[in-house]
Order: sequence, then C-alpha cells, then structure tokens
Amino acid sequence: MENNQKKNESITRQEDDFAQWYTDVCKKAELMDYSSVKGFIIYRPYGYAIWEQIQSYLDKRFKETGHQNVYMPMVIPESLFQKEKDHVVGFAPETLVATIGGNAPIDDRLIIRPTSEVLFCEHYAKIISSYRDLPKLYNQWCSVVRWEKTTRPFLRGSEFLWQEGHTMHKNEEEARTETLKMLEIYDDLGRDVLAVPFVKGRKTDREKFAGAEETYTIEALMPDGKALQSGTTHYFGNGFAKAFGIKFQNREGKLDFPHQTSWGVSTRLIGSIIMVHGDDNGLVLPPYVAPIQVVVIPVAANKPGVIPEARRLHDIVKAAGYRTFIDDSDKSAGWKFSEYEMKGVPIRLEIGPRDIENKQVTLAKRNTGEKITVKYEDLVPTIDALIKQIHQEMYQKATKYLQEHITEVRSVEELDEVLNKKGGYAKMMWSGDEESELFIKDKFAATARAIPFNQMPFDDKDPINGKPAKKVVLFAKAY
Repeated sequence: MENNQKKNESITRQEDDFAQWYTDVCKKAELMDYSSVKGFIIYRPYGYAIWEQIQSYLDKRFKETGHQNVYMPMVIPESLFQKEKDHVVGFAPETLVATIGGNAPIDDRLIIRPTSEVLFCEHYAKIISSYRDLPKLYNQWCSVVRWEKTTRPFLRGSEFLWQEGHTMHKNEEEARTETLKMLEIYDDLGRDVLAVPFVKGRKTDREKFAGAEETYTIEALMPDGKALQSGTTHYFGNGFAKAFGIKFQNREGKLDFPHQTSWGVSTRLIGSIIMVHGDDNGLVLPPYVAPIQVVVIPVAANKPGVIPEARRLHDIVKAAGYRTFIDDSDKSAGWKFSEYEMKGVPIRLEIGPRDIENKQVTLAKRNTGEKITVKYEDLVPTIDALIKQIHQEMYQKATKYLQEHITEVRSVEELDEVLNKKGGYAKMMWSGDEESELFIKDKFAATARAIPFNQMPFDDKDPINGKPAKKVVLFAKAY
C-alpha cells in the first residue's frame, strides 16, 4: 500500500496550492536557491547531482552513436545572428545583448547565446568542403540565456543548463534518421532513468522551432494536468546551410548543401521529475537518477557499537555499486527520517541495537512507505531487487496517470471539459488549419503539444471548424 500520509508541515499540500508545493520542494530539498538576478538560479549540490546523472546517461548514449562533444563561444555577434531570418524572429524577444566591453561601446553587439545554431553553422562553413567530411556529429553541454518574463526554477529560467546537438549530413534521409534516432534516446532516458513516460510526436508548423522544417517532441504530463515539453529534435533541411554558405563537393563532384539537425534537453527535466513523482512530503526520486540511492540511518546512535556497525553496512552497500550516504550526525533519527524522505532518497536503511543483535536491518521504500526486515546476508540482493522494483512501480504509476488523462474529444464542449476541468491531453481530430489552433489557444489557453506517431483516427471532422480531419493531435495547457 502507498503511504500518502502528510508528515512534513514545512511543505504545502499539492491539493492546496500546487505551484507553492513545487517551490517549497525546490527550496526545502536544497535543489536550488535564488540569485540576485531574476531567473538566474543557483544549482545547489543536490540539484546539480541529479543533472549529473542525466548528463552521464546521455553523454554515454551520444558517444555510443558516434557523437563528439565540443564547446562553442557563449556570445554571438549580432551581424552573424541576423543571417537566418526565421531563427532571428523566433528568438529576438528573448535575447540578452551585451553593448559595452571594457567601458567602450561594442560596434557589433554581442548576443548571449539563446541557442547555438548560428555558431555551429559559422564553424561548419569553415571545416566542411567534401562529402568525406560528413557527417559531422557534434554536441555541447553548456548554459543558454533567454530573457523570460515569467520564471520558475528548472521549468522556465532566464539561464538554464542543457545539451545541444548539431549535426550535418550529406542528404535528407540521413538527417531525418538522425532526428528520430535522438528522439528515441530521449524517450529511453524517460523510461529507463527518470521513470517518466513521454508522449512522442511531431509539432505542428505553428509550434515548431524557429528555422526548422520539422520539430519532434517528448512531452511529460504533470499531476496538475498540464503538459511539459521535455525535449525536442529538429530537422532543418538545408536552410541554415544556404544562409551560411555551407557547401560540400558530393561524390559526383558537384557542389551541394548539407542537411542539418539539432536536438536538446535541459534542466527542465529536473522539474519534470519533481512534479511527476513528488508527494506532500517532498521529492520521490527514481532510483537511477537519485544522487543518493540508499541512506543509512543509525537508530539509538548513542548506544555502543551502533555507529561502527552502520558504517560497516554503508561500506558494503557502497561496494556493491550504489550511491550510498550515512548520516551519523548527532541529529535525532526522526529528524533524519523526515529529511531524507523530503529529499526523495529511494531506500532508507535503519540499523539499531536490536537489529545488530539479530543481524538484520530495516529497509524503507520512499515511493510507498513500505518497510521490510532483511537479514545481513540478504542485504545486497534485496537492494538489487528493490531498486528495480521501485523504478518499475514509479514508471507504472506515472504511465497509469498518463493513460487516464488522454481523452478523445469530438466537440468544443468536450474540449472545455478536458482542458478546464479534468486536465491532461484532449485528443482531437484536426483539419490541419491554423485557425483551429488559434481558437483553442484564445479560448482555452491551450496549445497543440504533439501529433502522435501512432495515428489512430476516431472521427472524420475537426470539431472546431467542421472541416475534414487529417491528423490526431494532442492539445493541453502547458508550462
């Protein structure tokens, strides 16, 4: 049975004020702090450690698929930025511009990168000349700046951490394959590491990335019924290549333009983890992304032998390969239980005098509150099994919620019921006309989140304009 009893009074209940609950968890679990500049947060060690786990998984997957890490400058000359017109229009309202350097005006103003397409294109124009130079499979880990009006930790910041892949290919087919391959890697991250089920699909033309021919997305659904775009991949065609004069000699000896992709996920994923899994007592971290997988708590720590035995067990679990921490401070065991519950540690190991006498420990699962007693000799095998079990339980719970909140709608009234009351995705047949999107945005403050890959039509007309339907689309309110 799941244990949802409210224990931590320093955290607002989700049902009372979900936004305040989220802020409380970010602060109380020591994931972040606010800096003196709006939207520029401090990533505290515990929060940054979650990002490191995400980074570690993805970096390994990127390198396995032939990608190399690079690092581009953080500033873009304004004259360079202007070269790709659609791109500039998309990002112009969000740019932070440096106009003074060393007390002197900067003639060609410097834009703090909101993304790095133009920097990569400038570089690629210098190093690509032949089909033998392709593909170029580059990725960088960095931060970007977007001057947001409304900010919230991890979800929408003026500066955030991310990775951005930028690749060049000799033809359209190869580039399109890359675009979808990277989307699958992101989906694997959700399923295998974050325990977050994503909806996958293509963005509508209205919602696609500035300068892209096609944008693909992974969308997560939050407990308040709102969607969160958690990652995107883009097929650019050769529009950027033409704008920046990137040409190569193909196998036939003729000049050609390479086809380009970009793709990225950010620390927004941390926000997704917090909201999808958290409860009224704080974080509930999936075990494969948790900075601490097992916390060892000595009970009656003042009694002889308890601390040494707790340390011995800590070392055994750590040697088995788990991220393990022992809190042998002089704080009470009750305080420690509450603290590591709030921090979402998947497994708590309790050891006291009676346990030592019986050569056993108590293990508590954060996601359900369930406790089990384990003999010393069974400790590591039991943790092995629990880590897998906890991840699976968390993924199944999130998947159940997602499936229950994808609702077919055939009328404006049903759309209203889903978007304003039930929450989640309104699954609608769409004519492909932007007028339907604009109507839904104006009336319900909702957007087209994805055109799912698994198209299963259930009606023949668009309920907004009555025209013949072409696609199944998921609409939702979003962060």
